[in-house]
Amino acid sequence: MPIAVYVLGLSVFALGTSEFMLSGLLQPVARDMGVTIPTAGLLISAFAIGMVVGAPLLAAATLRLPRRTTLIALLAVFGLGQVAGAVAPSYGVLFASRVVSALACAGFWAVGAAVAVSLVPVNARARAMAVMVGGLSVANVVGVPAGAFLGQNAGWRAAFWAVAGLSVLGLIGVIALVPRTEVPTGEDRPRLRSELSIYRDRQVWLALVTTALSGGAVFCLFSYLGPLLTDVAGLDEGWVPTVLALFGVGALIGTAVGGRIADAHLFGTMYGGITASTVVLGVLALTAHSPIAAVGLALLLGFTAFFTAPALNARMFNVANAAPTLAGATTTSAFNIGNTVGPWLGGLVINAGWGYPAVAWTGAALAGAGIVTTALAARLHRAEGASRVIATGHTDKATTPAREAASEASR
Repeated sequence: MPIAVYVLGLSVFALGTSEFMLSGLLQPVARDMGVTIPTAGLLISAFAIGMVVGAPLLAAATLRLPRRTTLIALLAVFGLGQVAGAVAPSYGVLFASRVVSALACAGFWAVGAAVAVSLVPVNARARAMAVMVGGLSVANVVGVPAGAFLGQNAGWRAAFWAVAGLSVLGLIGVIALVPRTEVPTGEDRPRLRSELSIYRDRQVWLALVTTALSGGAVFCLFSYLGPLLTDVAGLDEGWVPTVLALFGVGALIGTAVGGRIADAHLFGTMYGGITASTVVLGVLALTAHSPIAAVGLALLLGFTAFFTAPALNARMFNVANAAPTLAGATTTSAFNIGNTVGPWLGGLVINAGWGYPAVAWTGAALAGAGIVTTALAARLHRAEGASRVIATGHTDKATTPAREAASEASR
């Protein structure tokens, strides 16, 4: 695997820490800002909304810019967004800083994913994406619990300062190790109209919906895991960083295992991971009052969620092979549509007075819908073979064997 792919994974570690650390900081942020926990939870949705909007917009806006230059600029903006969050005097300013940071994060994900898959052969895409997703996993193992620990012992603003420092490290890595790329010219230059053609394909839309449902199922619960552990399972607030770290350990193991088998068994990985998440969420809803069960199931949920992620990423790149930049942007948007809708639905359930276990049931329902869309996608793939975009896309100059390899990688 090229070292540049690992550098991108390191940068994603900083991005992922910022994206997910609010789950361990909701209570101190809510106390400091004088808002309810569901209102503080909207900061998670704000980041996700910025990701949903920013990924396709920034991917389109930077389509003809050098990818390395784009990555550098976006990391710099992201770091400044963390500084703005660290000094935010009000909830409104903090909310706005989250949106700005998310826009930069989304653009980095979209362009970085395109760079990662461009550096490896078709049959190694899931492994390349596993490295990037691994950055998120490590963020959950180390970054998110560390953010929660800082929030409890040095104030939640210290966590934002720490992420700003991580973004500087990522910026140095990209500058030093990601190769320079020239903007293609002539017939090979990127064309927005051509890349937009992926949205005419049903397989692309099914991949998007499945990814959104999978992400929404997990983060509906994960966003409120801290309060569930303290208010339902009866754990002390000091346990929250430890349990978040266990979720991250499960995520790291899941990413490694899923990344290794997804290239050969893509739909099997999707079925297995999403089904397992459905079961884990349902069992957690039934046993949330047990501290041992809540802790153990948090670990399992991290595994099942991130076991599926490399396959979901690779599936999108396979069905949208002719438009790699927008494929990365679409995957980013899809995950964060789920990350937006999931916490929002969880907040509605909490505000309705149904309690935190009902949030787990909501997540299980979303995951169950993801199983259905996976089945539809598998059926459509068997009926149509490779995505029509792979076969007809303007930017796809691949030979027949390469197309067959892309089709095979989708199985």
